[in-house]
Amino acid sequence: QRCVVLRFLKFPPNQNKTPEEILHHLQNIVDFGKHVMKQFFGENYVHHGEIIQLPLDFVRQLCLKIQPERPESRCDKDMDTLSGYAMCLPNLTRLQTYRFVEHRPILCIEIKPKCGFIPFSSHVSQEIKHKVCRYCMHQHLKVANGKWKRPSKYCPLDLFSGNKQRMHFALKSLLQEAQNNLKIFKNGELIYGCKDDQDCVSDWNELARHLKPFFFPCNGLVSGPHCTRTIVKELIHVITMTLLSSTDACRAGDMKTVPISQGRSYCEASAFNKELVRNGKHKLESSGLPRGCLLYKTLQAQMLDMLDIEGLYPLYSRVEQYLEEFPEERSTLQIDGPYNEAFYEKLLDLSTEDDGTVEFALTKVQQYRIAMTAKDCSIMIALSPCLQDECSEQRPVVLASKSRFTFSVSVLDLDLKPYESIPHQYELDGKIVNYYLKNVQAKDDPVMSNLFKENEDCTLVLHKV
Repeated sequence: QRCVVLRFLKFPPNQNKTPEEILHHLQNIVDFGKHVMKQFFGENYVHHGEIIQLPLDFVRQLCLKIQPERPESRCDKDMDTLSGYAMCLPNLTRLQTYRFVEHRPILCIEIKPKCGFIPFSSHVSQEIKHKVCRYCMHQHLKVANGKWKRPSKYCPLDLFSGNKQRMHFALKSLLQEAQNNLKIFKNGELIYGCKDDQDCVSDWNELARHLKPFFFPCNGLVSGPHCTRTIVKELIHVITMTLLSSTDACRAGDMKTVPISQGRSYCEASAFNKELVRNGKHKLESSGLPRGCLLYKTLQAQMLDMLDIEGLYPLYSRVEQYLEEFPEERSTLQIDGPYNEAFYEKLLDLSTEDDGTVEFALTKVQQYRIAMTAKDCSIMIALSPCLQDECSEQRPVVLASKSRFTFSVSVLDLDLKPYESIPHQYELDGKIVNYYLKNVQAKDDPVMSNLFKENEDCTLVLHKV
């Protein structure tokens, strides 16, 4: 029995699209996964799906059935019930490579790792961006805006470091404060993580109860904090090993972008880094990622953002100016597709020497959009218990203390980020950095704090002498 997921397009209310427009939009999503992202991540990791047409009556009934289940934050958009077109995708909470264990219980961990490097571009105007990663800075603004109750200790640079100690710390931090960066499913049902922005379930004891049969099938571990900690530790170990594994023999993803060593390998705001400094250690080990693993391929795609949004925005403006003069050129420039092999070939030009042309500007804009897509993707790790005599060299296996799992690793959420979102990204970048400088770094640095006070209070008081 094949388990699939149907995906329908969603639009803001009153933004009606014709069935032809919806079909074209869906075809673009499929083509982008097939011809572009598969080249970066590899055959086994990307599942682009296919377009199907369904009876309209079935679609309407389905919509009515699932509407009460949709998170409140997603209800600002209406599901397309008029065209009948949908994308049919594999259910990534299940194993993707081997069907032999479909009858067994399946555990799936979804991780949204976010951006794993610190900008190295000379276009960066604020020195703090060369020291503190975007995710750690953005946490403070999100808490201030009421999106989350407290900042997470997770730092993407720790996860992408390839150093097991740092990776374990990053994963433990995600488990402590999942936000929308971590979810755990058992047989396709969400058992851990956020259903909505504020609805966060983070009961480790409850999680351990779900996980115990997976990790200690025959062990009489008693319940309690020791048992919970042991099971969580096993989970973190298994996730780390699958993230560092390579299950794709394909050479895709080996496209040379920027040497990873060019960027700083740690973030000054990372709780792991702060702990090291507190203990008198200033050297952070960065073991590096194996070239074949999905984290390495994700980081390579992310690093197509070579200029940072500050260096990219003037190039976006150049393209916009050109389109104002020659609007008919929009389709020739392939801004809205088709996302075919020709589109991918143009992405391979990694030069950063600006020759003043629209072609150069557009290539950098398209590379930035790919990087943004890779910064926002999700990694799905599906695990299923595997008996020793079933495990062969053809099946990837990861070992825990008392159990072994066959697994598959996939990547999700690979829709190309909209060209139109670049001005928003530029504005948001400024807000994130300014908030951090004013409200976080200024508190840590008394000189900075006084400077901001002086800048804010510009009243001149004259006293008689």
